Amino acid sequence: MKNQDSILIFGASGQIGKSLIRKFTKNNYKVIAVTRSIHQKGYQIKTQSNYGYLELEEINLFNQESIGRLMEKSSVCINLIGILFEKKKNHFNLIHSDLPSLLSRIASQKSINQFIHLSALGIETATDSDYAMSKLKGEENVKQNFSKSVILKPSIVYSVDDNFTTNLMRLLSILPVMPLYYGGKTKFTPIHVSDLADIIFELVRKKTTGETIECIGPEIFSFKQILLKILKSINKKRLLFPLPLPLAKLNAKIFQLMPKPLLTIDQLKLLKYDNVPSKKYMTNFDLKLEANKKFDDEINRYSFNWTSGGQFSKKKIDKVN
Repeated sequence: MKNQDSILIFGASGQIGKSLIRKFTKNNYKVIAVTRSIHQKGYQIKTQSNYGYLELEEINLFNQESIGRLMEKSSVCINLIGILFEKKKNHFNLIHSDLPSLLSRIASQKSINQFIHLSALGIETATDSDYAMSKLKGEENVKQNFSKSVILKPSIVYSVDDNFTTNLMRLLSILPVMPLYYGGKTKFTPIHVSDLADIIFELVRKKTTGETIECIGPEIFSFKQILLKILKSINKKRLLFPLPLPLAKLNAKIFQLMPKPLLTIDQLKLLKYDNVPSKKYMTNFDLKLEANKKFDDEINRYSFNWTSGGQFSKKKIDKVN
């Protein structure tokens, strides 16, 4: 039997998923969190929930029978699954296009009230990026299968659990110089993970359907400005220099050989394009869904991990006083 207060989340072990579990369970929603490995991810997910409000499920992402069984018990399905780089050829299409198509089709068959799919901001113009094109195809598939779906297109989502600010803090804490790709001019509208979780919660609470929403924070920064803000936060000084495109491509080819690449050729292509509202869709602010957390304030909450002296550094103590 379908529980009208039951939220099914695919991609629950990521920063957004964990933040959503905290938000929904705190407000008395039952959450079914799907993971491919309970042994590897389960302990992290369990710590996010109020007791009795979380159910963990381990399934193969393309097991239609198991997915259908979970959707029969849920009123809302949220798909957060995404990857930043391909480990295997055509992996982007598999995860960003084929999987959303499958989930939205089953959601329609099982009469889910809301299907919310997480895509990405600024991908329409990035026609030379495999990541962007797979995300766009995923949006098309979802809309075709579930006409009243909600498509969310966030800018960079940041927090202590992200793969963006924390990686930059780590690199800037050890490297004497930092390259600026495309002169560091690419613009971003970063949104804090808790603000994005609040937006998704309100969309569920209001039973919103049939919208495509660009989710942004309150500020616009260039990539260079973001690096300077992070350097200030970790109390470091580094040389930032524009890297010519041929060298940047060589740099990316080397980095993408790593198990967890610092940069890939496809990500370098994405960096050409501003990550700001397209004006084609409404933003969360247009819908009166505020995102007010300031970048400087939030990164200062966890940057001590990369500051000399950690949380006991003079810089951090002075801020407290």
